[in-house]
Amino acid sequence: MKLVLQKRDSKGKNKVDKLRAEGNIPGVIYSKGNDAVLIKGLEKDLLKAFSEEGFSNIFEIEVDGKATSVLFKEVQMHPIKNAMVHFDLFEIDMNEEITVAVPVVLEGRDEVRVQPSSLIQVINEIEVTCLPKYLPSEAVVNVIDMQIGDVMEVKDLDIFGDENINIELADDEVVASLVAPTEEEEIEEETEETADAADVPTVSETEEEETEEEE
Repeated sequence: MKLVLQKRDSKGKNKVDKLRAEGNIPGVIYSKGNDAVLIKGLEKDLLKAFSEEGFSNIFEIEVDGKATSVLFKEVQMHPIKNAMVHFDLFEIDMNEEITVAVPVVLEGRDEVRVQPSSLIQVINEIEVTCLPKYLPSEAVVNVIDMQIGDVMEVKDLDIFGDENINIELADDEVVASLVAPTEEEEIEEETEETADAADVPTVSETEEEETEEEE
C-alpha cells in the first residue's frame, strides 16, 4: 500500500488541535543522519495503514510527490476513543540492516487437541536483525499438537534457521508451554461463576428497590 502524506509547519497545541479538527493527524518522519520532518495525514488513511501494517511491516509513503519506505515507529492512540493522536515513522534504507520487534504468533492456539489444558505464551514478540527485504511480519510456531509438559522454543519458530535473519535471543529460550489446568485455576473459575450469579438481582430484590424509589 502507499500512504499519501503532506509536510506541515504547524507546531503548538492550538495549531495541532486545528489539524485534528480537520481530520488530519500530526506526525514525524525520522531517518538516520537526517533532521526529523514534520508531516500530517488523514486519520482514516493512517488508521487503515496501521491496522494492516502494524510495527513490523515496511510500507511506502508519498510525501510531496517523493516515495519513501518506512516503518511505524510509534503510534499514540486516544485512551478512550478509537482515534489516533500522533504517529512517528522511521525511514528505511533498503541497503542497511535494521532491528525490529516482530510479533510471535501461536498458530492454532484455539485448536490445541489436548484438552483440558492451559497454553502459556511466554514471549509475545521477538527482535530480529536483517536487511529490510528479509524482514518477516511475524514469527510463527504451530501449537495444535502440543502435549502436556511440552514447550516451544525459539528454535521452533518458522524463521529460525533462515540465514538472512538473525534472531536476538538464544535458540533454547521458551516461547510457549502447555500445562494442565491447576486446581487453583478451577477454583477461581468456580468463584467467578458464583460471583457473577450473585451479582444478578432477583425479581423480588428488583421489586423492593423500585418500591423504595417510589417511596
